[in-house]
Amino acid sequence: MTRNKSKPRINGSMSVEEALANRRSHRDFHGDAISADQLLQILWAAYGYVQADGLRTTPSAGATYPLEIYAVVGNVKGLEPGVYRYISPSHQIVKIVSKDVRRELCKAALGQSMVAEAPASVFLGAVFSRTTEQYGERGVKYVYMEIGHSAQNVYLQAEALGLGTCAIGAFTDSSVKKILNLPKNEEPLYLMPIGYCK
Repeated sequence: MTRNKSKPRINGSMSVEEALANRRSHRDFHGDAISADQLLQILWAAYGYVQADGLRTTPSAGATYPLEIYAVVGNVKGLEPGVYRYISPSHQIVKIVSKDVRRELCKAALGQSMVAEAPASVFLGAVFSRTTEQYGERGVKYVYMEIGHSAQNVYLQAEALGLGTCAIGAFTDSSVKKILNLPKNEEPLYLMPIGYCK
């Protein structure tokens, strides 16, 4: 299943300065659904294309683009529950797991309830070899820098949409890989629940 109903917005009602000033880590979410368009906009902010030549919203060492972005969907208008991979070039998502995995993911994230309560989460992983093949061991640092850039974009875009998020790095890697059906060469790095804040 793929979805690509709209193009990402490149203007909004909140300035970058306002989003920076208001950005917080939110851990309590209403059960209210978010829209598929909101989720796709956040995925675009995380790693979307800004030019046809492949430049993205996040800088990448040597344009190696090691990150892989996923949406964990539970209560999103217009989308069935499941896990979706974000396809940056076409700004669409493809379903890879056909069930609501939020409770399983919550357990893997050491019981952090916001993972189960938020209507969706953005998940960020990386294929380190894409960058280390070009930069050797130094490339590992570059991947960690890149994930930080991407996660901050998620924070700012969520704020601009009237939503909240919180970056989570505490989870059991092997469990997360199994739940999300990640390829062997992808390493889980960040989990970011998204929703309306209480």
